[in-house]
Amino acid sequence: MSEHVDVRTRQQVLDLIVEKGPVTASAIARVLGLTTAAVRRHITLLEEAHEIAEREPGNIGKRGRGRPARHYVATERAHEKLADGYSELALKALSYLGQLNGDEAVDDFAAARSREIERRYAPIVREAGNDPRVRAQALADALTQDGYAATVRDIGGGTFAIQLCQGHCPIQTVAGDFPQLCDAETQAFSRLLDVHVQRLATLAGGEHVCTTHIPVGAPIIRPGSRAALRK
Repeated sequence: MSEHVDVRTRQQVLDLIVEKGPVTASAIARVLGLTTAAVRRHITLLEEAHEIAEREPGNIGKRGRGRPARHYVATERAHEKLADGYSELALKALSYLGQLNGDEAVDDFAAARSREIERRYAPIVREAGNDPRVRAQALADALTQDGYAATVRDIGGGTFAIQLCQGHCPIQTVAGDFPQLCDAETQAFSRLLDVHVQRLATLAGGEHVCTTHIPVGAPIIRPGSRAALRK
């Protein structure tokens, strides 16, 4: 029984790293209601299994005294374990489609998938109202339900932009060979949120998370800065 509980807890730790990484052991411990020492034991085992790795967070501020906290992200091996069993079949099918009818056929398939994404999530996003932050959160929640481990993170306090981060992608393996699928998803997000979004990073491209930049307000121009903007 104890071993079963340990395995389940370890999976919860991995799920949080997939969703929120780069994340520290202490942050995971707070979410799961465990001691940091207990979480570190699971982290050690996940590292030994090559399912997580240390990664410096991109938005780290000024450090205090003492040793900096270790942050962890999921590795490609972890994402492969989470991937659905249809990835290999989908990859072969798209490869065959491209060989048979050329790149235009793959582009048409990607465009159809973009429309499908929009149809699937449009009612959820529409119901969230007009606030772009609330709409993005509704989209992230819906994506999480579909296995994308999505979160919304503020940029600069969230007054100018936010980021939609997807810690897992069920079609990562396929998108690695067919980036048109990532482009199609980005276009669907732009139409759903009714703003021009920008894809900054993808799991298929080797990053630890898919990151989409979403503007939510006009930038604040401080006095004296207009002249600099005209240069």
